[in-house]
Amino acid sequence: MSVYQVYPEKKKKIFSRFSVTVRLIILNLVIYFISLFVLSIYGEKFFLDNLALTPLLILSGKSAWTFLTSMFVHGSFFHIFANLFSLFFIGTFLEKIIGRKRFFGVYMIAGLVGGIFFVLSGLIFSNNLPGVGASGAIFGVLGTLAVLVPHSRIYLIIGPLIVIVAQIILTNILPLSLVPTFNLIANILIFVMIFSLFSFNKSLRKIAVPLELSMWFLPLIAIVPLVIIGFIVPLPIGNSAHIGGLVVGLVYGFYLKEKFPNKIKTISRHFS
Repeated sequence: MSVYQVYPEKKKKIFSRFSVTVRLIILNLVIYFISLFVLSIYGEKFFLDNLALTPLLILSGKSAWTFLTSMFVHGSFFHIFANLFSLFFIGTFLEKIIGRKRFFGVYMIAGLVGGIFFVLSGLIFSNNLPGVGASGAIFGVLGTLAVLVPHSRIYLIIGPLIVIVAQIILTNILPLSLVPTFNLIANILIFVMIFSLFSFNKSLRKIAVPLELSMWFLPLIAIVPLVIIGFIVPLPIGNSAHIGGLVVGLVYGFYLKEKFPNKIKTISRHFS
C-alpha cells in the first residue's frame, strides 16, 4: 500500500474525531478571516452586498445566498468570540443529547429562519441595516435545550452584557475624541470578565457577574431586556433573528419531546 493511500485515510480519521460543534466553530473562524480579506480587497460595499443579509436586497430579489453566508460572517473579533464561546458550551451540550445529525439540522434551520425573521422585521420597521452572525442559529440550539432540559442549571454572564449596553449608550453621548479610548477599555473589561470565569479564585469569578439560571429561563433573559432597550436606544443587535432562531429551537424541542417522551423524561431528570 502506497503512502498516498494511507495518508488520506489517516487524515479522515483525525477530522472525524471533531464534533459538529467544533467543526462549525472552525468553519466560522475560517470564513471570518476570509471575510476580512474580502473586506480589505473589495471594500465594505462589496462585503455587505455579497456576504451580509440586507433586507432591501433580499426583497428586491437579489443576494439570496446571503441567508447562508451571513450565518458564518461576523462584524468584529469580539462578535465572533462571543458567539463561538457560547456555541462551544451549549452546542456541545445539545449535540451529546440529540446526536450530530439532529444538532446540525436544528442549527442550520434556526439560522436560516432567523434570517427570514430579520428580513421581515426590516420590511415591517423600514430597517435596511445589514445583519451578520451565528446568533440566530445559536438561539435555536438554546431553544431546543430549554425544552429538553428545562431545569438544568446554566450561568448567564451578566457583566459583559452590562458593559456592552453601557458602551452602546455612552458612545452616543461621549465626545468623539474619547470614544476610541472608552471602547478599548470596555473591550478589555469584557475579555477580563469572560476569562475570569476560568479562575479558581471565587472572588475573581464574581467580576463577570455570573447569574445561575434554569435553562428554560435563559432565552427570556437573553432576549427580552435587549428588545426593551432597543425601543429606547438603537442597538446593533438583530433581535428578530434571535427570536426566529429561538422559535425553531422551541418547535423542534417540543417535536422531540412528543416523539421520544420516555427518552426526553430520562434526559430531563438526569440534568435537573
